[in-house]
Amino acid sequence: MAISSNSSEVEVSGGGIPLFTGIAPVKIVAVNPNLGELASIGVNMKTEPNYSVDMGDKTGKLAFWLHNDEHNFTTRLEILTGNKHRKESQTGKFQITNNFGQVTWAKEPSTAPDWFKSEGVRRTYPGEEILIDFVKAWANIPNDGECAFDTIDDIFQGKVEELKKLVTSLADNKLRVMLGVKDGKYQQVYNKCFGRLKPKRDDIFVRRLNDEYGTFNAEYNTDLQLQRYTPGVVTPNEEAPAAVEADDPWS
Repeated sequence: MAISSNSSEVEVSGGGIPLFTGIAPVKIVAVNPNLGELASIGVNMKTEPNYSVDMGDKTGKLAFWLHNDEHNFTTRLEILTGNKHRKESQTGKFQITNNFGQVTWAKEPSTAPDWFKSEGVRRTYPGEEILIDFVKAWANIPNDGECAFDTIDDIFQGKVEELKKLVTSLADNKLRVMLGVKDGKYQQVYNKCFGRLKPKRDDIFVRRLNDEYGTFNAEYNTDLQLQRYTPGVVTPNEEAPAAVEADDPWS
């Protein structure tokens, strides 16, 4: 007989990876890593990761691997990207950005809002606004600071060397991300809001979650405190199970 028993008072698991919900401070340890680089950060996969997708105007993805020191876990933030500029809106406007990472919609640069600076104006790629917000929080860029890439066209073609250099140069930096769990088993990172380590503000996450387009398609704790995931209450089926027939051979 071979039985790996434990006391009934000991909590055991099925060997799955622990899941977390709430807002977590994290470091960035890799971006679009290969199989060997994944192994070096403690992530074991059997095949080389694929960073290409086929989802309409989305042709690729940026996968940032995040590590939390407090609970010693590593998870992934994915940003879907496209290699062609974002399409014109129904009102004839284009999404544009500049050297300061400001983003707005305008028919042409001259019609952009007054607060939008004119240096380095260009059209954006699908997923770029999320990347800009992420990097601003990660690099702790002030509101009037520059946030522009030298190889932006390459990045959205899947060539991420410039982002990999950021992982090295910002190795000690942290940002705050919100975590949730999808379908009770998949760790998810909210990609519509990112927070700086200081000042510590949960309200920006709450406001974004309450926006019309701020939905987080995952389960999370409403107080946003970082904690191990506990499955939500399961509502039982109101119908009672059918009675077992007397002649059922398995009764």
